[in-house]
Amino acid sequence: MRQINLYLMLTAMMAAWGFNVIAVKIVVIEFPPVTITALRVFIAFLALVPFIIYKKLYRKLTRKEWYYVIGISAFGIFGFQYFMSVGLNYTTATNAGILLGASPIATAIAAAIFLKDKFTFLSGLGFVLGFIGVSIIVIAGSNEGFSISIGDLYLCISVIVQTVSFVLIKKISETLNTTYMTGMTLLIGSFILFFHAIITEPNGISQIPEGSGVAWVLLIFSGFVATGLGYLIVNSAIQQVGAGNFAIFLNLSPFFAVISAYFVLHERIYMSHWAGFVLIVIGVLLGARIRQFKRNKEGTVSTTIKV
Repeated sequence: MRQINLYLMLTAMMAAWGFNVIAVKIVVIEFPPVTITALRVFIAFLALVPFIIYKKLYRKLTRKEWYYVIGISAFGIFGFQYFMSVGLNYTTATNAGILLGASPIATAIAAAIFLKDKFTFLSGLGFVLGFIGVSIIVIAGSNEGFSISIGDLYLCISVIVQTVSFVLIKKISETLNTTYMTGMTLLIGSFILFFHAIITEPNGISQIPEGSGVAWVLLIFSGFVATGLGYLIVNSAIQQVGAGNFAIFLNLSPFFAVISAYFVLHERIYMSHWAGFVLIVIGVLLGARIRQFKRNKEGTVSTTIKV
């Protein structure tokens, strides 16, 4: 597959992730949030099962690989999905989309610290601008007033835990097939979410049949497309181009999320949203260091999505 195809696939995936914020917003309103998130992640796992079986990817993991898989399941699946889903109950999809756009900056910083990616003065400036942008969104809230929403804070935590998982993914992808790794982490993460739901939402399962048809369609889309195939494509891309290089594509997700929130949920977009969004975009452009995909430590970067 040519490099341009990889770019187009990642762009399409970011569009799906952007719309997924709106889909999850609707789903967690109609269903118990933790319970339905566990089901959504399990649906994502089912989406990958055919790839795992067809390619005969199953194998016994080493002890070190198990550590990484459990870590990714805890941070990237349970942590990210939990804080995002619960946070969306207390804030707007517009706020969520923009705040999640800070992930590239956090990823670039983590890549510099843990993966030895180069971190320059411009990268540092990008981090500062991105942090200011996030602060504007959090403090201004969703109605141009000055308040701090618990939902926005939850979303900030989701960005942090997702960043940790990206670093772990890059490390484990050196020895473990990304499709198999993604399926394993989704399965384990869904069980963690389910057991947490039993404690926090004891009647959650009985309430699931009460959802509308639209909510069920969005649930399936979110599980199969945005979460299942999305994790597969993104994790494979991280393996090929590195966490720091991949971070720039994440900037497209909040753009699609804001546009979707405006047209689908009819949410208002305030000046504070635009100000925060612009600062985050500039921060990402500086922090992620736009450039052509460079050679990684092992040699020339491949451009094939391996499933």
